[in-house]
Amino acid sequence: MLLKTSPALGSVLTAALLLAAAGCSQAQQSSTAPKTTAQSAKIADRPVVLQGIEKQGFEVMGEFDAPGGLRGFAGVVGGQQPAAAYVTADGKNVMVGTLFNEKGEDVGAAPLDKLVAKPMSDRIWKRLDGSAWVRDGRADAPRVVYTFSDANCPYCHRFWEAARPWVDSGKVQLRHVMVGVIREDSPAKAAAILGAPNPSAVFLQNEHDFSKGGIKPAATITPALANTLDANQVLMVELGFQGTPGILFHDAQGLVQRVSGMPQGEDMERVMGPR
Repeated sequence: MLLKTSPALGSVLTAALLLAAAGCSQAQQSSTAPKTTAQSAKIADRPVVLQGIEKQGFEVMGEFDAPGGLRGFAGVVGGQQPAAAYVTADGKNVMVGTLFNEKGEDVGAAPLDKLVAKPMSDRIWKRLDGSAWVRDGRADAPRVVYTFSDANCPYCHRFWEAARPWVDSGKVQLRHVMVGVIREDSPAKAAAILGAPNPSAVFLQNEHDFSKGGIKPAATITPALANTLDANQVLMVELGFQGTPGILFHDAQGLVQRVSGMPQGEDMERVMGPR
């Protein structure tokens, strides 16, 4: 049966989420997120038939009321695709997909938004928090924006320049998740930044000197830094980005949204908030 994505889940659903933690730079590891109240309340009496679809990659996030004697379960397929599962009254059969009422409405849409979108957003943010990022802006800024950045990327530099009014005023803290994908010396420049005693200062030096070629690449990349850069690049791909900058931020509902490339027009304020 064709799975339907609820529009309100937005770009949160583009990411295949990893549960293992990556190395971090200037970041603290978050504790494992608790199960939702609905999931905790119902986990003891979940129908055995759900075990079959769980083996196929369906992760139950919570239970919701369903019509016709069915039991509805909100979940995620393959770590990224939200889906509803409906168990028959006898508990012996389960179907995964979209159930419409007489008005043509998807009865699982609202529960998926409530039970899946927020936990998935929290997982994404936790993964970002555990990556190797460099702080750009005040530590106590009320808004945090993550961006996958390459030291040689001209569009990353343009985004850095465009963000100055928000960052310099203390409204936004940018967290640059460093990757090396643009040029041959990009990994070495990222290593020079991440391996510096003050990564933020070296990052800013690279941006200020960008028109002159930026900072000098590191002479060597230690195995630890190589692993860190590999983890950042894997995370970038996992979250659906094929290049830099890849930007993630919280919307007004607290859900993670994403922008690929340099934000254009109104997207800049959507990412950064009011100027």
